[in-house]
Amino acid sequence: MNKLFNSAAFIFILPAFAGTLLFIIIPVICSFLLSFCRWDLLNPIEFVGFSNYFDIFSDKLFFKILINTVVFAVSTSVFGVIIPLILASVLNEKIRASEFFKTAYFIPFITPMVVIGIVWQWIFDPNIGLLNNLLHIHINWLYDPNFAMPALIIVSVWKLIGYNMIIFLSSLSSLNQSIFEAAKIDGAGAFQTFLNITVPLLSPSIFFVIIITAISSFQIFDLIYLMTQGGPFDSTNVLVYAIYKNAFEYFNVGKASAIAYVLFVIILVLTLVQWNLRSKLIYLEE
Repeated sequence: MNKLFNSAAFIFILPAFAGTLLFIIIPVICSFLLSFCRWDLLNPIEFVGFSNYFDIFSDKLFFKILINTVVFAVSTSVFGVIIPLILASVLNEKIRASEFFKTAYFIPFITPMVVIGIVWQWIFDPNIGLLNNLLHIHINWLYDPNFAMPALIIVSVWKLIGYNMIIFLSSLSSLNQSIFEAAKIDGAGAFQTFLNITVPLLSPSIFFVIIITAISSFQIFDLIYLMTQGGPFDSTNVLVYAIYKNAFEYFNVGKASAIAYVLFVIILVLTLVQWNLRSKLIYLEE
């Protein structure tokens, strides 16, 4: 009976295990090995040691791309946490049409990125775009190195607001409301209640949202590919897009793999630092 049960269990987990092995574990191992090789997808693979890593860190463009990635990730993480947190606190007060606003804010998150890219390209269009016409200005949003990155950050935060807001709303609904009622009785204002009660009690959720937002921001690709292709003048080029260009445009698979592992190390270090700081960031964390 136990053997039959074990066989059935193995059969059920086999598809998931096979998918993980074929599409995650094996590619991770292969890409790590390729980061020490030179390969253009046509000629035989040539082992070059740490040459790809030396090339990366001696390239000025790589540091520009790295700075772009950090700026995008930090900006998206900050605004992608603060704005949803404020909106969740407001909607938690049971204002009129709150359900409508919850749905409206969440729709961008489930909208395909291709659709979002096309719509926001029209919004940012310098000639017929909605934004310039509403503000009565003329800015080449996606074609000016000074405005292209802020434009992408706006789109990214706009897409993330709904998802992060739902997480905060779920956490707010589980809090003891008597604490907020006691604060009102003591004469605490809305801002004081938010800063001194809501934020500390939501700190575990805030910590979780910061981590997942930061990791997803460092891995941004589709938005860059659809709206700017890394331009103008590499002002919006980021690490994942650089991996794509090196692998499938320049056919330098070894360098692309090396960049991928530099990105892996950055995300790993960032996550470890955040995790080690959790006792200072999370209220009542022991």
